[in-house]
Amino acid sequence: MLNEGTSVGAIAPDFELPDADMNIAKMADFRGKPLVLFFYVRDDTPGCTTEAIEFSDREARFARLGCAVVGISRDDCVRHGAFREKHGITVPLLADKEGIACKAYDVLVTREVDGVQRVGVDRSTFVIDAAGVIRHALHAVVPKGHAEEILNLIKEL
Repeated sequence: MLNEGTSVGAIAPDFELPDADMNIAKMADFRGKPLVLFFYVRDDTPGCTTEAIEFSDREARFARLGCAVVGISRDDCVRHGAFREKHGITVPLLADKEGIACKAYDVLVTREVDGVQRVGVDRSTFVIDAAGVIRHALHAVVPKGHAEEILNLIKEL
């Protein structure tokens, strides 16, 4: 169930998170241009790697449209840095270790893994316009081809 704050038409929730280099990124840093905010499960897993690489491969195309792309997971800055270096990821990756942004964007889900209930991230992407309004909220996304799908949505803004 989505929070009112993550519904299409709502103002995107604020965040303030460190990136792989421990620089702080804030939602306010992206106001005035479209933003693709993708939440992913974990660094260096097959689907998440595919998704991050595809967004990185298209980063210049997003930039030509004036759009920033940022990934968020609950991994820490050190793990993000290793993931970035290993796979040549160029989009910023933000560390939400405490799950604050994940909660604000309502992307945490409970799953049963080996008979144990665990809270994890539902792979989700938010397309946010220059005014900070959520224009698209996609959940349970399939990584392969997703970046191209989002690029097409940005072209429609």
